[in-house]
Amino acid sequence: MSIEISNESGVEVDTDAVLDVARYTLDQMQVNPLAELSVLLVDVPYMTELNHRWMGGDGPTDVLAFPMDEVGAGPDRGPSAPGAEVSEPAMLGDIVLCPEVAAKQAAAAGHSAADEMHLLTVHGVLHILGYDHAEPEEEREMFALQNKLLSRWQAARDGREVPEQS
Repeated sequence: MSIEISNESGVEVDTDAVLDVARYTLDQMQVNPLAELSVLLVDVPYMTELNHRWMGGDGPTDVLAFPMDEVGAGPDRGPSAPGAEVSEPAMLGDIVLCPEVAAKQAAAAGHSAADEMHLLTVHGVLHILGYDHAEPEEEREMFALQNKLLSRWQAARDGREVPEQS
């Protein structure tokens, strides 16, 4: 799994942890190991511009995902399906994170900015893999999966027993 990260935000971020949670999520979602992902950390003005240009939003947002290839996750999605052959690496797409927005959200939620960055990374990876939360049922599915993946990654990172898969 090739994941490139670039911090152009001007904010110090533990990029190793961001890479680790992204890699963990892709592995758990059974994404083909030849897949590639790009993670970009940006400042508020650039995120505001991206949000306006691509989403029609006002102001900055926390995370944007720009999927490229149709590479799904799991046993019945895309090139990671059993027996599927991919001879060339597939570019999954780009995840763009804004650490300043994440820090504000973290303060409001009562946890660390690092924890918020990890959550947003998992959220972005799931969007890259085709998950969405526009409809209530989609939101329940995506957020439950996001929370499960994040808690398992945190447990594994902290050396605790990883909860059973469900």
